[in-house]
Amino acid sequence: MKTPIFSLIALLLTASCAQRGQDAAVTVDTEVVGPSYIGSGVEWDPYDEAEAWGNAVSEADWQKLFARLDFMRPGYVRCMINSPYRYYDATTGSYDRERNLASIARLLDYCTKRGITVMYGEYNPPTPEMKDDPRWVDMAVDYLNYLVNDRGYSCIKYFVIFNEPDGDWAYTNGDYALWHRMLLRFRDKMRTYPGLTDKVSLAAPDAVVDYKNPASAYDAAGWVRQAAADADSIIGVYDLHAYPGQHQVRSGAYAEVLARHKASVPAGKRILLGEAGYKYHRPEDAGLMAEYRRRTEGHPFTKGSDANMLVYDYFYGLDMPLLCMEVMNAGYAGIAAWMLDDAMHSNGDSGRTDDIKLWGMWNILGEEVFGDASQEETRPWYYTWSLMCRHFPAGTDILKSTADRVSGIYAVAGTHQGGYSLALVNVGPADKTVAIRLPQPLENASLYVYEEERQPKDADGFPIPAREGVSVPTTYSLELKANSFQLLTTIHPEVQ
Repeated sequence: MKTPIFSLIALLLTASCAQRGQDAAVTVDTEVVGPSYIGSGVEWDPYDEAEAWGNAVSEADWQKLFARLDFMRPGYVRCMINSPYRYYDATTGSYDRERNLASIARLLDYCTKRGITVMYGEYNPPTPEMKDDPRWVDMAVDYLNYLVNDRGYSCIKYFVIFNEPDGDWAYTNGDYALWHRMLLRFRDKMRTYPGLTDKVSLAAPDAVVDYKNPASAYDAAGWVRQAAADADSIIGVYDLHAYPGQHQVRSGAYAEVLARHKASVPAGKRILLGEAGYKYHRPEDAGLMAEYRRRTEGHPFTKGSDANMLVYDYFYGLDMPLLCMEVMNAGYAGIAAWMLDDAMHSNGDSGRTDDIKLWGMWNILGEEVFGDASQEETRPWYYTWSLMCRHFPAGTDILKSTADRVSGIYAVAGTHQGGYSLALVNVGPADKTVAIRLPQPLENASLYVYEEERQPKDADGFPIPAREGVSVPTTYSLELKANSFQLLTTIHPEVQ
């Protein structure tokens, strides 16, 4: 990674009616396309394997995590467990809801105190044989009730019963009928615990966009459509997982993909991306895939079998907010980036430290487990992702906007409690002068800039404005460099 160069930011904010010499345009309307956004956030799983690696997350590392998340202010967190690392002892087959509780308690306590919406669930049953076993339903729901009602983790709003049940890697292997039967069993069991279904509803179907298991009757859009037909009354929120390619998103084609999958969601219900990141297996991303493979050769702690070796790169800090913008503009209610921290999982949850799922904004156990303290530093995409979370908080109304996508310009705008945020990204090869039209002028705005050599930060490494106290008329222009991101905002979150 390159060391950021701290220098003065040259900013052009010019009132312009004629808009002469403009290269691109962005217009923001008053129409709301996404009311009361649940939030952008992260997959933050509770370090199931850390104890097995012999290094539980230290108090110093918890505080480092909390400080970074306090700045980010995620509105939404997806938190999934592997029951054999938690309540289920595989050696004895016994259930103990207090087993290995410490790390998930720290995580859920944090989310509860910060008012973060949590989608909680289980990757799979304790064993493949228990995929339709009522014993698993009994244990899983009792544990859910223990977390929500007994321990008071009111942050948990949604419950996922299977991770990616359409996948050939899931114990369901794409068997929709099995998944639907189990959904009903979980619903029935949840109803036996007083007040539980008033606090927690089911999230479904948790299927994977752009994927079709040959053993399954449906692709992801079909899973949404069939779940809506069979179980809408018990589904609190629809959720999907998405791993598009860079070209797919930068070309603008992903907007249609998102719209197609949202089309079957019944009126009055919401859909979000429970997990999201990038994969490079599509032909248009062949160069990125070649670099990905080069980096996995001989790597000391990942074989790349489930990783993204490009999370270290500057451009990932453009691609992730761009994906977030497309999700917001498509009327989705939220998105969780996969994932917060490399220290959360090994591939297949095998416990192997030489093949972890390297996808994160850092690895909090870089020094203790992997012998590389530099892995604990924040990676570039934390910069822009934290700004998207922080300045489009839960409850934001996403406004309709148009941008010159052909020129590589994308935008999203939102309003929250009288405040206003506009995020822009230029993924094109040329600098652009962008004409902006807003529905209202802005006062006391802050401007954040993410350029390859300009990422202003404070002493703790958190983003700081390139300029503050900016007055913005309804029509103005700005310079947006090639491959850069800007965020203009009057939403100034208070320190928690």
